[in-house]
Amino acid sequence: YRYQVLEGKVEVAVRNYLYTLCSQKDQMNIEEINIQSDHIHLILSIPPKYALSQIMGFLKGKTAIKLFNEQKNLTTRYWGRHIWSRGYCVSTVGLNEQQIRKYVKWQQKKEQKG
Repeated sequence: YRYQVLEGKVEVAVRNYLYTLCSQKDQMNIEEINIQSDHIHLILSIPPKYALSQIMGFLKGKTAIKLFNEQKNLTTRYWGRHIWSRGYCVSTVGLNEQQIRKYVKWQQKKEQKG
């Protein structure tokens, strides 16, 4: 049920929210970000003191609250105020860091080609 709403003002807002939220956590940084019309790819640097599930809940929850408060038009599509799906994919980055960065950076162009 992924609607293509992460475009224009909404994309800019989500990007800004994510950077702001990450700056609120000690030693947490966005290394790469790619916002597509219906999902987001992120490479985050997260210290071990944070649980990944906590961070994902924090980012998804806070961005949803901000979006629905500031982008009133979203309530027509997401009347239950649930913009994000429950799941997410998490992987650690090691020797393959450059490959993963390249994937995240160029994923949108790849998907547009079909």
